[in-house]
Amino acid sequence: MQPNTLLDALLDEAGISHAGLAAHVNQAGRARGLALRYEHTAVARWLKGQRPRGQVPDLICEVLGGRLHRPVGLDDIGLGVPGQAPAAHGSPLSGFVERATALWRSDEQQRPHILGAAAVTGTPAVMPVWEWENPPEDTDVSRAGRERVGPTDVALLRAARAHYELMYRRSGGVATRARIVRFLNAETAPLLRGGYSDALGRQLHRATGGLVAVAGICAYDSDAHGLAQRYFHQALRLAKASGDQGLGAYVIALLVNQSLYLGECRQAVAFAEAALRTAGGQITPALAADLHAMQAKAYAQLGDGSGALACIRRAEAEAERIRPGREPDETGYVQPGLVNVQVAEALLSLGELDAAREHAAAAVSTPAHDRGRVHRLAMLSRVQLRQGEPDRAALTAREMAERARGMESQRLRDRLREVRLALVSSGCQNAEETAELIDGALRVPL
Repeated sequence: MQPNTLLDALLDEAGISHAGLAAHVNQAGRARGLALRYEHTAVARWLKGQRPRGQVPDLICEVLGGRLHRPVGLDDIGLGVPGQAPAAHGSPLSGFVERATALWRSDEQQRPHILGAAAVTGTPAVMPVWEWENPPEDTDVSRAGRERVGPTDVALLRAARAHYELMYRRSGGVATRARIVRFLNAETAPLLRGGYSDALGRQLHRATGGLVAVAGICAYDSDAHGLAQRYFHQALRLAKASGDQGLGAYVIALLVNQSLYLGECRQAVAFAEAALRTAGGQITPALAADLHAMQAKAYAQLGDGSGALACIRRAEAEAERIRPGREPDETGYVQPGLVNVQVAEALLSLGELDAAREHAAAAVSTPAHDRGRVHRLAMLSRVQLRQGEPDRAALTAREMAERARGMESQRLRDRLREVRLALVSSGCQNAEETAELIDGALRVPL
């Protein structure tokens, strides 16, 4: 089930509590001869994604429409019949904009049913990628809103994306997420509802897609995987509206990375293939290198050595083609050494320790921002432990802990805990002292 953010937003707008809605639905039902006994717990289930039975969705529309003094339909409350086209909203994107901004609003308000939602699997996870790949395309994304959107507004969103991405790299997703979500609600949502031509609208949707993708990264880094996935799906829809397939491929790379973390390796391979196939010439060498490297990790975890090695060769070939200054802003994360650390992880899974050590050492020797350096040092420490060099691994882990201090990131905490456990298990001379340093870095409140 997907949380019903549209219903949540309308409840907030109408100023009605969960218990209040339940009572009004019961009252409206009695007028139709229905004996309903809903309580606030039923409304909480509806907000989590459960669909009420019978005439109840219509009663909810009646209650909310009366409070808001305007017609409210099933699509407006997120209870349109699955598989049927929604009621006319003008531009086909209008319904999406309302759903997207409702999610941002619920996220900023820290709604538990949003923050705690699990990532979807199966068809609901695959459909947004399929819809990005296939027709129909958006022939006109213009909108006749009251406030006119101009090029300076688009430039603001692009600058915000760069600002929050840098903040994420320096401080972690936990510290950055609240700030970027606040910006989405205060600055981005009014622009999407504004007035713009088709040409400017495509630029606006592209800039918004890049910003929403960073919000998804921050949610992923905060362990809010269902929320992160919904942000990534939004960013993919915005990329399609912009007509920029390269941006869509970048968003799919984020979904591939999340799939790997969640253990959905076959899904990771399929998503990467979809990006490479559909975006084609719009995929830059940096993004292609990352997609192939992540495919290599997925194949390695599946035990497919030949598939992993083939993807490693493709990743290395694409990495050789990267030219600074010729990549879009979004692929700036593919810094020198990133492919090395991805390849090292794949080789480690395959048991190719010498080759993994070579790539991990190359990654560490290449300059990187602090967040990336922590991941690279963690990988090198793991390889050193597997090669029977615990004292050297402890020295590497010490630098890793120092670099991680002050960062609010669940993914970095995962890395630190993994290295700490392996070091303590090794029984090396410096294990206890290094473990204390790692514990110090882990004490940063999230």
